[in-house]
Amino acid sequence: MPAWFNSSQRFGTIAVLLHWGMALLLIALIALGLYMVALPDAGYDEVKITLILVHKSLGTIALGLALARIAWRTFNPLPELAGALPAWQQLAARVVHLCFYGLMVLLPVTGWLMSSAGGYPVPVFGWFSLPDLVGQDPRLFEALVVLHRWLADALLALAALHAGAALDHHFRRRDDTLSRMLP
Repeated sequence: MPAWFNSSQRFGTIAVLLHWGMALLLIALIALGLYMVALPDAGYDEVKITLILVHKSLGTIALGLALARIAWRTFNPLPELAGALPAWQQLAARVVHLCFYGLMVLLPVTGWLMSSAGGYPVPVFGWFSLPDLVGQDPRLFEALVVLHRWLADALLALAALHAGAALDHHFRRRDDTLSRMLP
């Protein structure tokens, strides 16, 4: 029987599913975002518009999943960090995770704000549309486009750091940091 909740030694099944589900969703969102912005802005392009709508829908799902992760983490204590880590690395691990949570919320919120400021709806897979957060404002729209891209770049950099640290723990340090988050 799976251990649903975290223990002092490892993450529970729910935390593992939330972690890897979010990781896959963020990879898909980043890949889709990079691809769709590379497409030319030449009039009405049905493919590009469809990709943007899918990106918005997945971003909305990511926001919901990020909030679920934050709630789960709030009420479910984290396992202890790997033994013998210097204090600065323990602090760095906590800061990186907090930055991840911030970015997982800020990226979809800036996308939502950007769409609102641009006068574009945010439909969620055709089921419903999110309400506008702000009125139309072309200057705010442009500023949010830039901010959304910066945040995406920060997420990419943080993900590379996170993956590199996990692999370092697994292959060089040979501790259980990575294995505690594997299914």
